Amino acid sequence: MTVSDNSPGSTPAAEGSAPTPPPAPGYPPPPAYASPAGAAPSYPAPSGYAAPAYPQGTSSPQGYGYPSAPKTNTLAIVSLVSSLAALVILPFIGSLVGVITGHMSLSQIKRTGENGRGLALTGTIVGWVGLGFIVLGLLLFLLLLLPAIVVSGSTSYS
Repeated sequence: MTVSDNSPGSTPAAEGSAPTPPPAPGYPPPPAYASPAGAAPSYPAPSGYAAPAYPQGTSSPQGYGYPSAPKTNTLAIVSLVSSLAALVILPFIGSLVGVITGHMSLSQIKRTGENGRGLALTGTIVGWVGLGFIVLGLLLFLLLLLPAIVVSGSTSYS
């Protein structure tokens, strides 16, 4: 059994619930809603509003919040990393991988609209520059080494 406060301005408390505080002067008392013990009260929807309609089979709202950004193309990252690694670790292989994956990622980005176009362009350009340096180095090596081989091979000791 609960003890009820019979002072003016208080409302009698239901069995098992907390007493309702008296209303502030000049304001109407809040409406009383009946809810099962331990359950959250359910409030009626305001007039003129309907519950949001979600697409069939979904239970969460779509289109709310911040839109997610398109993902970065993985081949663009591979192109840049391998082209930069070619400058330090594997000169020919890294540049070749950078050029091939760079061109592949540029075509994928154009088709799918992913992010990473700048990465792909940078990887492709650095890869081509690396291959150009390799070709120039080989030509320079052959131009300097070939005369030395020809001169040393034509000398005969008789």
